Amino acid sequence: MLRRIAGVMVAGMCIGGSAAAAETCPHGALDARYCDRDGDLVADAPTNPKDFIDPDTLIFAYTPIEDPSVYGPVWKNFITHLEKLTGKTVKYFQIQSNAAQFEALRSGRLHITGANVGGVPVAVNCAGFVPVAMMSSPTTPFASRMEIIVRADSKIQKPEDLRGRTIAFTSPTSNSGYKTPMYLLDKEFGLKNGRDYRSVFSGKHDNSILGVINGDYEAGAVADVVMAPIAARKVFDPTQIRTIYRSGPFPTTGYGYAHNLKPDLAAKIRQAFLSYRIDSDAALRDEFPGQDHFMPISYKSEWQIVRDVDAATGVKYDCK
Repeated sequence: MLRRIAGVMVAGMCIGGSAAAAETCPHGALDARYCDRDGDLVADAPTNPKDFIDPDTLIFAYTPIEDPSVYGPVWKNFITHLEKLTGKTVKYFQIQSNAAQFEALRSGRLHITGANVGGVPVAVNCAGFVPVAMMSSPTTPFASRMEIIVRADSKIQKPEDLRGRTIAFTSPTSNSGYKTPMYLLDKEFGLKNGRDYRSVFSGKHDNSILGVINGDYEAGAVADVVMAPIAARKVFDPTQIRTIYRSGPFPTTGYGYAHNLKPDLAAKIRQAFLSYRIDSDAALRDEFPGQDHFMPISYKSEWQIVRDVDAATGVKYDCK
């Protein structure tokens, strides 16, 4: 049985339990199968050691916002670092969609991953994801901004000119690619999706960028931190596009692990992220320019702005 979660299809599961057990397992916005006794809005580790998982091989995946095959070599050195700290074999897995990512995490087939900004709340509430780190620059922790782009030669000069136009969003779970631009266009310019402009989903940030350049879309909403590495790979020429709107800062991709990993293993994974220097890894440094380390994060604090946008746009984390 499939259930739709904030626009993402995931497998539904029924978890049995007594009323007494439910009373000792507060879960807030989390799916009923998870507990949040400490109030950090993230699934607690199981209380019964028998419920811990300690796989010989850990599966790691990067968020599927672009071509997953590109990122295998990019994460190679970090994976080696992860293997040294955990004593485990770590395999990179190519995730093709957010739905596949969340279901793999929920079912225990994915252990460590990066979730895109807008997808983090869905992964936390519906798949037991525990975000512990995000990339950071030396000057600012919140390095991501949403941009609305058009072709360089477009007659569209400002957001108000989007009235009657078609905007490419990426996917329903994307913060910069959908939820934030839809929210800000309404809040700041009175432009409502479906009434004042038409929208389509491109599937990925690179699809939106190339679609704008090729004239498939009149405008596109993308994350600047995603555009930069795509441009660095010379997938497109930045002079072919023009930004007509740039938002305030948001958190970037959240990295973490499944809530039911054995606690000492989870601690080693956290340590692996927080001890790794991006600026000492040429592959990661080139792919994520300006980022030099991983900083610790609190989903409750750093993702407050994302949850506020979700609340304003009617997104629910009820996993139904």
